[in-house]
Order: sequence, then C-alpha cells, then structure tokens
Amino acid sequence: MPDGQARRIRLSGHVQGVGYRPFVYRLARELGVRGWVRNVVGAVEIHAEADAATLAEFTRALVERAPAIARPQPVADRAADFAGHAAFAILASAADSEPDIHVPPDYFTCDDCLRELRDPADRRHGYPFINCTQCGPRYTLITALPYDRPNTSMAGFPLCPDCRAEYEDPASRRFHAEPVACPVCGPHLSYVDAERRIEGDDDALAATVAALRAGRIVAVKGVGGYHLMCDAASDAAVAELRRRKPRPAKPLAVMFPADQALLRASVRLDPEAAALLASPARPIVLLELADAARLSRHVAPGLAEVGCLLPYSPLHHLLLERFGGALVATSGNISGEPVLTDNAEAQARLAPIADAFLHHDRPIVRPADDPVFRPIAGRPRPLRLGRGVAPLELELAEPLAQPVLALGSHMKNAICLAWGRRAVLSPHIGELTAPRSLETLAKVAEDLQRLYRVQAERILLDRHPGYGYRHWVRGSGLPTSEIWHHRAHASALAWEHPEVAEWIVFAWDGVGLGEDANLWGGEAFVGAPGRWQRRAGLRPFRLPGGDKAGREPWRSAAALLWEAGQAAEFAPELLHQAWLRGLNSPASSAAGRLFDAAAALIGVCSQASFEGEGPMKLEALAAAAGAALPATPGLPLARDAAGVWRTDWSPLLAMLADVALAPATRALAFHRAMADALVAQAIRLREETGAGDVGLTGGVFQNRLLTELAVAGLAGTGFRVRLAERIPVNDAGVSFGQVIEHIALCRPTT
Repeated sequence: MPDGQARRIRLSGHVQGVGYRPFVYRLARELGVRGWVRNVVGAVEIHAEADAATLAEFTRALVERAPAIARPQPVADRAADFAGHAAFAILASAADSEPDIHVPPDYFTCDDCLRELRDPADRRHGYPFINCTQCGPRYTLITALPYDRPNTSMAGFPLCPDCRAEYEDPASRRFHAEPVACPVCGPHLSYVDAERRIEGDDDALAATVAALRAGRIVAVKGVGGYHLMCDAASDAAVAELRRRKPRPAKPLAVMFPADQALLRASVRLDPEAAALLASPARPIVLLELADAARLSRHVAPGLAEVGCLLPYSPLHHLLLERFGGALVATSGNISGEPVLTDNAEAQARLAPIADAFLHHDRPIVRPADDPVFRPIAGRPRPLRLGRGVAPLELELAEPLAQPVLALGSHMKNAICLAWGRRAVLSPHIGELTAPRSLETLAKVAEDLQRLYRVQAERILLDRHPGYGYRHWVRGSGLPTSEIWHHRAHASALAWEHPEVAEWIVFAWDGVGLGEDANLWGGEAFVGAPGRWQRRAGLRPFRLPGGDKAGREPWRSAAALLWEAGQAAEFAPELLHQAWLRGLNSPASSAAGRLFDAAAALIGVCSQASFEGEGPMKLEALAAAAGAALPATPGLPLARDAAGVWRTDWSPLLAMLADVALAPATRALAFHRAMADALVAQAIRLREETGAGDVGLTGGVFQNRLLTELAVAGLAGTGFRVRLAERIPVNDAGVSFGQVIEHIALCRPTT
C-alpha cells in the first residue's frame, strides 16, 4: 500500500506573476507535502502527496493563506496516482495545456522592497527597478504566457549570479520572481536634455531633480508610459506646461510624497480616500482641495478638486523623496492620444513640451495610463481603468455562443474581449479622433486576443456610423453586431447588480446616437438587458453646429434660448438662420448639453478646451454655494406624441439668466432642479411598471453633486438606488455593456 494519498489540484484566477508557485512550495515544505507545482497556461497545477488530513489542510491553505495580491480560484481537485515523491519541487512550466489565461495587472512597490531601497547596506539601495514576487510590473512587461522570464521584456537582461541565487532559493522573497534585477544585471536610467546625456541611475536622478527644482518640465518614463512632470507648487512651471501641451484648463494629476504629510496639507483626506490612495491599484483619486493647499493655482483652475496619487514604482519613490515636494504627473502624450511608451518616439513627439527626459531601457510592452477614481455617494467610483486595475477580468452570468470583441465608444475608448463566461476590459485607450489612438486600439485588440489565446469571431460596435473604428472593422472581415449606445450603458450597470430583475435606468451623457436617429443623452429606460424600453427623457432641442457643441457650450445655450422662442444675442445671426432652416442642427435630448448650456448662461464656460469642462466648472461653482437651499423652478413633466414622458427644461432659463442671484446659487439651483426632475420621472415610471430599483449611468453621473442629490431624492421616495462600482459609468464602460446587451439579445426566445 502507498504511504499516503495523492491529489491533483488546479487553480485558476490571478496565480501567475504574484509569487504563487513559491508560496505553494513553502507551504508544502511547511506541512510535509511531497510532489510538485508548475505553471500551465494561465493557471497553476499541483500534484500533492501526504496523508488525508494533511492534504485537506494543504488544500484549504492554498486559498486562505495565499499571497495578498493573488486571487486563486480552485477549478479542479481530484484523486491522483501516488508516485512516491521524496520532496516537493517547482517544475518547468507546461505550455501545451488548455489555455486558462489570467493576466495580472502591474503592482505597486511593496514595503519589503521599499525598506531595501532605502537601506544603504543593501545591494539594491537606491535601485529604481527593485521588485519581488509581491510587487513590480506585470501587464506592461508580459509578452506571452506562461509567465516566465523569457516571456517578458526582461528577457534581454540575463540574471547575474547573485540574482540567479535569489531566483532559485526557496527561502528568498525573489524565488521565481520573473522581473527580478539589480544594478549589476538590470535596467538603468538615462537623462537627456538639449545639452547633454547622463547615464547611470544616481546621476540621472540627480539631474532630473535639479531640472525640476529649476522649474523645468521633464518627461519621465514609468511603468506603463511617460509622465510629464514639473513642480506642482510653481505657478510658472505649471503655467508653462499648460501653454506647451497645450492644455489651458483641464486639471492635472499631482503625485505626492509617500509620507502623505504634504497631501494632508493640500486636500481634505478622509479615511476612505486615504485607503483608496494606498490600495494596490495606487489610483489617481479626485479629492477636494484644502483652503490652504500648497499647490499652484494652475493645477486645477476653476475647480475645487485635484487628482492625487502616491508613488507606486521605486523610481517614483526615489524621485519624490529626492525632490522633497509634490510633482505634476500628467500623461506623457499628445492630448487625447494614448500615453507614449517608446523612448525614441517619446523624445521626438514630446520635444515641444519637455525640457528634458528621464528614460530607462526596460521596454514597455503595452501602454497603461493611471486609473482614476472619484468618491461618489460613499463609494469610490472608477472613471478610468488603467495601470494596476486593467486588464479588468470579469465573470459573465451566461456563456457566449462565440468569442466577441466589443469596441465601445468614440470617446474615452476602452475595448472588451469576451468568450465563454469571461470578459476582459482593456485599459483606457483614448479619443478615437487621433490616428495613433486608432492604431493603439488595433494593437490592443490583437494583443488581448494573443495574450488570452482567444480569437474573436464577431465584433460588437456602436450604431453611430461616424465612429473612427469602422474602417478597421471593415478590414477585419468579421461579422458585426451593432448595439445602441445607451442600452449598452444600462446593460453594463445591470450586470453589476444581478439581483435586480426589473429596472428603471437613467442614462444621461453628452450624446449618443438614439433609436430615432437623434442624439440621445437624457433617457430613462425600463426593463432589463435585451428588452430596454425608453419611457422618459428630456425635452429635445436642436444643436446648432452639431458635434461642435461639445466643445462650444455657448451653442447649447443658444439652442435652448432659440427653442424657447428667446433671443441669443451672443450667437451669430447666420448661425441662427441656419438653425431655423434645420441646417446641421440635429435634435438632442442630452442632459450633458443642458449642463453645458447652464455653464455658458451663468458665465463659467462658453468655450471648452476639453470635454466636460463646462459641467465640471458648473459643479465646482455649485459646491461653493454651501448649504444654501435655493428655490428651484419646478419643471413640467408630460407625455409627448409617442407616449414618452418629457421634462421641460425651459423654466430654468429665467433663473439661469437672473443676475440678481449669485452665480453659485444659480448653479446649485440648476443641479437641484435636474435631480428633482429625475426623481419626478422615476415616480411616474414606478406608477406604471411597479419597478422600485433605479440605476444611474452615463458620463453625467460622474458629477458627484448631481448624483448625490438624485440618490437622496430617490431614496427619500422609497427607491433602491444602484450605481456603478467596478465598471466606469462613462463611455469607458460601453464596450462591456455591449457584451452584456449582446448576450441578452442572443438569448433564445420562449
């Protein structure tokens, strides 16, 4: 009889790139389990031999005691033939097994590595690329799976004897840490400006810090791409960065030193926000500026919040500690495009902006911009997925009949690959107006399919005929399915809350093509994925100049005045005549354009330099009104000829133009009126359908003030309110919503 039993265990989920095999090895040695562990494609396979009680304890511990950044999912545990292994070993990866791919995101620098980084006696003291099994880049350096060093961008850095010894030592924190390196064998920094090139980590860092202290702008290569960095306390430096990019008003993210002392002096930081900033994703978090913020007034002009983040790579820690202050850390790109990753391309394209460059020679396989979150209604809400969060792997409630690639929207683009009961949402790509954004979309689409070893058999896309990806779609030769924009928004939210069977969903955004060929964006749907019915909306108005209204809020203001039979003295008469004749003046019901109009009529933004500038400034102005309770005009609600409940916004016009009221009071009154109108529509729809669950989705609900007013009003009238928690509420979530809507539409009818 064999001495003990044997089990063959397979675990999926995030078990590669997180130190899971070394953990299994140490656990087996601790418990006296014999056998082996190995990577298979996207999973970990274990052969374990011991007595029954020990095997049971071992199996439980594989999940309960797993490394903090691992997320193991047991998928098989069966009896196996007893082979009589004398010890436990890590075997070479098996690349020929059935793929079950899970790609880890990039991880922040762990405390153990930080201690070594700061220890003068450690051989990695001050080394900008220190990492271990619990930290360091993953998604941005993996070229293929299984996750082994030859399948990463570290393949060109052979391990020195000391690193090799750590890599092969089961007692080491770097046991099978694939990106492991040191100053002897790993990547290095170089500093470049118009006059010189400086090689070597310490000297390059010193030159960078000196340039930043002198008020210069430096393009710094990080984990997923370049940042444009400058002294966040210097009005001159920040103003110059804005002039060169050009980025006259869009808020800039700020990276604060890790000790958080300066952060706490600059923003209002509650425990939840502090925890989010320090979470494994290390995201940008939008936080309210303190009264005595120690930042340049140009960081977030006209706004009450700033995007804050903490250092997440060893290079960032070294840079912030040596600089001794906060640094602007905005994406190193041409506005609207994906972040740049290649040294030569970055130096060529960012030369008009940056005075100097801090490069390194570790290749970035794919871009990953920083993720962005905003606390809304008591929870952090994702506004942009990126480094540390994406690829976001999600489980579908129903299996797909065939693999699909969903291309999402034109703005804030992110794509989604889905197959079986799995979906993977990509990092942020950008606006598809730029050729490089379209090139990146194609590369990410190819890359996701190659990484996950899944070939899409159908493409899902928005029904808008003018979206930039349609040329690429035609070239793919794949069959397509078109999904309505706002139904995708609603379906993405519905996936997050499977307990809800019947919904009332408000899909408010800038614009998206509607089912009557008009530009929707202020709609209320009832139903569920695959059977949404539009039952309410805002009074339509015609936008003079069409798409131009998105960057010129005065056009939306003129549209409302003309629609209400009033004059718009600020608008050209020729434009009015074109509007009267219906020339290039598509009808819209978009809530986002109403917010644009309000911003223009109050005087906070008539010409926007970035998408959403008017509504963002309007919200900041309204928040400055304090706890005042302005009188809000009641907005009439009536059915139109098609039976859709319509809210008439026209009573707002007199209030918005009333100069006897302070601008902040008018801004707050507008927000309250819009929230009240939403609640009134929800009550009507509940009377008709009996539905008591309300969802809020679309880019307008990035507005915290509006969302929290609406949530309070809905809850006060007995509704259960649902908001997005994992999927961005804006267009970055549309691709995933397309997948959910597609599944529902393909469901067999009974």
